[in-house]
Amino acid sequence: MSGFLAGLCVAVLPLLAAGFWLGRRTARPESLGGLGTPVEHATFQTLHAASLAAPPLRAGLTGETARKSARRLRSLLGTDALCLTDDTRVLAWDGVGAHHRAEIMQRLTGPLEAGRGEAFRLSCDVPDCTLRWAVVAPLTVDDRVHGALVACAPRESAVLVRAAGEVARWVSVQLELADLDQSRTRLIEAEIKALRAQISPHFIFNSLAVIASFVRTDPERARELLLEFADFTRYSFRRHGDFTTLADELHAIDHYLALVRARFGDRLSVTLQIAPEVLPVALPFLCLQPLVENAVKHGLEGKADTCHISITAQDTGAEALVVIEDDGAGMDPDLLRRILAGEVSPSGGIGLSNVDDRLRQVYGDDYGLVIETAAGAGMKVTARLPKYQPGVHSAGRLTRE
Repeated sequence: MSGFLAGLCVAVLPLLAAGFWLGRRTARPESLGGLGTPVEHATFQTLHAASLAAPPLRAGLTGETARKSARRLRSLLGTDALCLTDDTRVLAWDGVGAHHRAEIMQRLTGPLEAGRGEAFRLSCDVPDCTLRWAVVAPLTVDDRVHGALVACAPRESAVLVRAAGEVARWVSVQLELADLDQSRTRLIEAEIKALRAQISPHFIFNSLAVIASFVRTDPERARELLLEFADFTRYSFRRHGDFTTLADELHAIDHYLALVRARFGDRLSVTLQIAPEVLPVALPFLCLQPLVENAVKHGLEGKADTCHISITAQDTGAEALVVIEDDGAGMDPDLLRRILAGEVSPSGGIGLSNVDDRLRQVYGDDYGLVIETAAGAGMKVTARLPKYQPGVHSAGRLTRE
């Protein structure tokens, strides 16, 4: 938390400093259309420019993101030219004097290696070129220099040196947030790989054994089950993004249940109540199927009697409410709490903790699983899924080839 607050302070202070400096430079007595005083108007424009520059930078420092943000950053500093570089080349140049690219990259070696800002005079043989000075401010993430922000102006200015440094620190914060976003994505991908690795070997073995049992007695049935198995495994091991739609997830669940029914027959009954309007809702990949597998495992396996599982998906306005309930053996609530907290490993199969963790990472702590259970009383698992969440987009429905 202290690191977050420090980062927040680093992000806010440059904006205030740049806003005040730009306000002093652009203050005029004429009317500003009801936006307040000249300084308030300049501060608003500064914040607005920063808000437009931030989204590209949150994708990291590349040629495309640098190009999209360079003009906004130049407007923050009010300079004649501004460029963003990595450690080897100019990624984007905005403003006049682009012929200074090579000279600037030659002069960046020292500042990039030392990680310190520097101002130097530009040499130029172009008669109408107005650029005479360049201010270099390194862009750092985790104490490693990723590149530089270079502001060019007609004359040397101590104010520009400080302002460029502050804006570079703000850019560095955006790049650090981009790095955190990428780390979060890698973590989610790792957890999906772990989830795939947890797909019960017993389920795969039992499914193939059931299919084999139908090969001679009912070849058509064996063919249908083989296609169900192929579609289920194809979905489970797909590489089309971290998110899917509720419709696709339910489709995979249907394949899974077809294989389970082939094994257990009339001992398993399933009821589905799905509101059509929630089918396009995007959600983390392999998020609901493990909950159904958990219901089968605790509700049917190891028992001689029947089990009923109900799956409902309701439209609650801004959210989709998904409930998966079984009338099986249930679980001791204290043991469940310890499993979700990572203190105890689930006993085989796919645990609930992986799904709970991923929902919290994507939507926030308010969107973890809500589980109601007791020994001998079955289990009810509720998941709330926002219909819209920034960054959550389905990769599109898979079709059988």
